[in-house]
Amino acid sequence: MNLTISKTEFYNTLQLVSRAISPNSPQTSLRGLKIDVKDKSMVVTGSDADISIQRTITSNDKNKLNILEEGSILIESKYLLEIVRKIDSEEIHVEIIDGSLTKFSGNSAVFKINGMNPHDYPTIDFSKPANSVVISSNIMSDIIEQTTFATSIKETKPVLTGVNFHLSDNTLCCTATDSYRLAKKTIPFTSSDSFNVTIPSKSLNEVKSTMIGDEGEIQIYLNDKKAQFVNEDMILQTRLLDGGYPETDRLIPKEFKYTLEISRSDLIHAIDRTTFIKTDNMTINRLQCSTDEIVLTNKSQEIGESHETLVGTFTGEPLDISFSGNYVMEAARSIRGDKLKIEFVGEMRPFILSSEEDPTILQLVLPVRTYN
Repeated sequence: MNLTISKTEFYNTLQLVSRAISPNSPQTSLRGLKIDVKDKSMVVTGSDADISIQRTITSNDKNKLNILEEGSILIESKYLLEIVRKIDSEEIHVEIIDGSLTKFSGNSAVFKINGMNPHDYPTIDFSKPANSVVISSNIMSDIIEQTTFATSIKETKPVLTGVNFHLSDNTLCCTATDSYRLAKKTIPFTSSDSFNVTIPSKSLNEVKSTMIGDEGEIQIYLNDKKAQFVNEDMILQTRLLDGGYPETDRLIPKEFKYTLEISRSDLIHAIDRTTFIKTDNMTINRLQCSTDEIVLTNKSQEIGESHETLVGTFTGEPLDISFSGNYVMEAARSIRGDKLKIEFVGEMRPFILSSEEDPTILQLVLPVRTYN
């Protein structure tokens, strides 16, 4: 291998692809970035066996890629990133000197680093699954922002650590739950395909971090084992979560006895002001509503208490309900629009947060039993 390339383009690519790497992987080769140079292009690959990222740089005036000799290298990502970052030059020269010894140079700086044998890198199947859909970057970003926070962080039920994507009858439903709250985004989606898969939330957050811009589209390829997100020059591939996703529609109330309409930002700020008051390391807020007033309180024997009267419109008999402040705050933050509608069935039944300005998203939160 012998080439020159723009430092900026090279470093940005290494940063993006290295997000798939676990630096403490027990498989030594997976700690490395694999670089293949062939046919006027450079292909950089990184993986932790669950998530794999591959980016292709094709020679042009911007990246200044000039290939003098083809070849492959495999170098531990943390060393490679540090070397490229510290070379103070607009262009970097990369050359294999002997075996796995590679030289990186720019201006007067020269680094020689021992790599690994690229043939030891596991074969990653980047072939495209048969099912595919195209989705705009903006919609994909909204799906990720409005659902992934509600996934479980516990591995006891692995399928709950991901977001379920269910496409049927020209409707795409994206659902996340940790058993205490639920986020559901429903989008009209014209497609002859149908699928029902659960994608790890970690993988979706990487899609947002590495592939989603303000404009453009993402192609998603799916089968029963993997999902592949593809844009112009990059592939992010992830394994799917095994197991059937629970039927969540039955958890969502269809009829309500109480409704609260309130400023979304006012509710978020009011809850946020109470987050330092914790009971058993949780912020538990009590909401008391009537047609006369709406009061949000928080009380801890160890710390103290808060009391705030909110402005809003309440319909129904007086209601006294408690909930996790963090759960409601996260749900409210995910909803677009100034006005928030909260609908209740009873004091110990799940309640719904929504907005007429964003009818595609529904957030459900379970109340908390307290003894006031």
